[in-house]
Amino acid sequence: MLHSHPTSLGVSRIVLKLLRMLNLGMGLGLVLAFPASLVFEPQFVEFFSKRPPSIDPGWLMPTLRVWLVLALPMIGLVHVQLSRLLAVVETVAVDPFVPENVPRLKTIAWCMLGLELLRLVYGMLAATMNAAGSRIEWHFSTTGWLAVVLLFVLAQVFEAGTRLRDDLDAMI
Repeated sequence: MLHSHPTSLGVSRIVLKLLRMLNLGMGLGLVLAFPASLVFEPQFVEFFSKRPPSIDPGWLMPTLRVWLVLALPMIGLVHVQLSRLLAVVETVAVDPFVPENVPRLKTIAWCMLGLELLRLVYGMLAATMNAAGSRIEWHFSTTGWLAVVLLFVLAQVFEAGTRLRDDLDAMI
């Protein structure tokens, strides 16, 4: 059996739970921001038209609303990731190589893939806004894509570790 430092596991649990609450709070903020963008459209246009002043208001609000709507699946994906990671952390104190951690890690990997795909869509939205006069910085990064591959590989490692543990237990 592996014995992890109980303090680090406790801190990990607390941090993951706090991040989940923060993520859900952000989701609530996004849900409220969409109707606010309808009610307070003139104020939004005035605020964003000053940063930079050359932005085309005709592009601004539709793109902003698409941005808000696309952020909701991101909130869901992050929530699932954090929940599955918390479940993995819960098993580490006793035994990380339990069969349940394999689908958890695969789910985290699929969520990460979804986030990276949404990030590409955000890059297209940034390009659209920049064509309308904005100055939104967006850069392609391989880091998230590498993390997706790493997570799928890690899930396979956990699957093999679980199988080896079961084989060893059967021999003893």
